[in-house]
Amino acid sequence: MVIRSPLINVMVAAAQKAARNLIRDFGEVEQLQVSKKGTADFVNIAERRSENVIRRELSKARPNFGFLLEEGGDIPGADTSNRWVINPLDGSTNFLHGIPHFCISIALERDGDFFAGVVYQPIYDELYWAEKGAGAWLNSRRLRVSGRSALAESIFATDISCGALEAHPEIHNQKEAAVTTSAGVRQSGSAALDLAYVAAGRFDGFWEYGLNPWNYGAGMVLVREAGGFASGLDGHPDPHRSGNIVAVNSNLQRSFMALLNTATRPPALAKKA
Repeated sequence: MVIRSPLINVMVAAAQKAARNLIRDFGEVEQLQVSKKGTADFVNIAERRSENVIRRELSKARPNFGFLLEEGGDIPGADTSNRWVINPLDGSTNFLHGIPHFCISIALERDGDFFAGVVYQPIYDELYWAEKGAGAWLNSRRLRVSGRSALAESIFATDISCGALEAHPEIHNQKEAAVTTSAGVRQSGSAALDLAYVAAGRFDGFWEYGLNPWNYGAGMVLVREAGGFASGLDGHPDPHRSGNIVAVNSNLQRSFMALLNTATRPPALAKKA
């Protein structure tokens, strides 16, 4: 039997309580889609409701901790060492279109470093959780990143938003390089779940530009505790500066980083590399 720490239990309880409303709201999205009413406002309300539940539950258990919220912004706490980083609905576009691939992501940032994380996929009841030094888990099963070492046998994940593409046109070259070199590239629409899938060995690697801490905080803890590598795309362990993330199993770290870096260089330089 897996024994979770009191900290993880607090995070899990908050995620599961918020998930009840999300499951109910997701069941109504399909009905809204066939009406003349737009669903965007409905999803925004669902997201805010989820955030409010999580914030309330975490505040009860750890009243002095601060918050970094996708909707509510930065809320300092009396305890300046600990801050909750929350995405109440990662994969909102999937949710909006009735695609059952979304999650709740809760991370604890301690002294500027991500210390614990929970990613909960409520539709399939998949609870990913990790705490620094305690490993990464899916429900009660220990997670390890994949052991693949050949790019040609590996599957990677990314996402290309309009904003990220405008700011980073090299994404197209990177994706083309990954597609032609690997067994495939997936775009699932949820960075937090993509990172959880890397931790679980379902994906061998992931990269994306322009993310916020609430998108990647919990997932980075999961990948690292599952034995993988997670950092900024520039190799810096703290991606806060750019929001550009890479996560991969340790066997592929060098080759995958080299692939991405080569694809970003001008053609003349890339040929010499």
